[in-house]
Amino acid sequence: MGKLTTLATGATASNVAVMPIGKLPGFAQGFDTIPMWVADMDFPTAKSIQEEIIKRDNQSPLFGYFQPSDAYYQAIIDWHKKRKGVSGLTKEDIGYENGVLGGVVSALKVFAAPGDKVLLHSPTYMGFTNAVLSNGYQIVHSPLIKDENGTWRMDYEDMDNKIKENQIHVAIFCNPHNPTGRVWTKEEITKAMEVYERNNVWVISDEIWSDLMMNDHHYIPTQSVSEWAKQHTAAFYAPSKTFNIAGLIGSYSVIYNKPIRERIQSVGEKTVYNSMNVFSEHALIGAYSDEGDNWLDQLLPVLSKNVNIAYDYVTKHFDGVSTFKTEGTFLDCTDWLKKHGKTQKELLQRGWDYGIGWQDGGLFQGPTSNGKRKEQNQNRFCSFLYLYSNF
Repeated sequence: MGKLTTLATGATASNVAVMPIGKLPGFAQGFDTIPMWVADMDFPTAKSIQEEIIKRDNQSPLFGYFQPSDAYYQAIIDWHKKRKGVSGLTKEDIGYENGVLGGVVSALKVFAAPGDKVLLHSPTYMGFTNAVLSNGYQIVHSPLIKDENGTWRMDYEDMDNKIKENQIHVAIFCNPHNPTGRVWTKEEITKAMEVYERNNVWVISDEIWSDLMMNDHHYIPTQSVSEWAKQHTAAFYAPSKTFNIAGLIGSYSVIYNKPIRERIQSVGEKTVYNSMNVFSEHALIGAYSDEGDNWLDQLLPVLSKNVNIAYDYVTKHFDGVSTFKTEGTFLDCTDWLKKHGKTQKELLQRGWDYGIGWQDGGLFQGPTSNGKRKEQNQNRFCSFLYLYSNF
């Protein structure tokens, strides 16, 4: 797992990931662009996923409408028990969504009316921002704050005040948090749920990153911290980020409150075409198998090493650039920009010109740029900052 696998074509997985990107207008000339966002990886997915898809293809030439199999639901139940410590999950608690954001919108339509305000932490995943605003809701941010150790924390007093001031009755929670990479502890989640409970706030929780735990951090399901959280939270998951299969489409919800579950599923079915892809079902079964479990166990130390390389390299070499390293990576170039008289827009564009495929933190309602780093990235990033400092 520590090395990129060579594919049948003779190209490495890394080359496959960047070749289509490098052909787009405005990208680096003379470089293979290094993708530094977090939504997918350079590694080929688990072999068990491919095998399950091929197996289904060989079983029948029919690919029409279908109902998910018991094996699909059992794979989810077993995975949540083994990797998330969840017991008592049943088939009836599980619902299907084409994507987590679609599920978030379906839940919003149950918990709020257009024009209502929704509480989100900032920095905020841009997908949430677009989904909330484009469906007619308003966003109220409760900014995360850094403690004396540079660790992002929720501000519970601010959350409580914002909820009361704006008469908010639904919040979008992200566990682990995107984009800061924080894996919330049980104590932190419990305190957040207590704020929501005191104010009668329904919770929509995106837990899609829950399998990607860096440096041995431990994920706590939001619904597990209390009976209130279990009954007042709609949680959404998918194997897409973990196993590099976002292109196959498919996510699922875990909702224990039966009336709420039925209403959210009803909205999803009536609002959009929300039906499972036949190969998506079998991809999940392959992912949530023993081989998929083993593949993930091998993947996490590699990703953790990349995170550690990034943190150590940036901290050592770049004065004015700070990064948070615990569960993920997050760069803040604010001081560096001030020192060198550059704008974030200029820095961003020069990075792309130099073959660094990164993102502007403005999309996340925060002044940062984020991304995973690998050893190759460090050398190019170092050279880039040196050249740009003298540009």
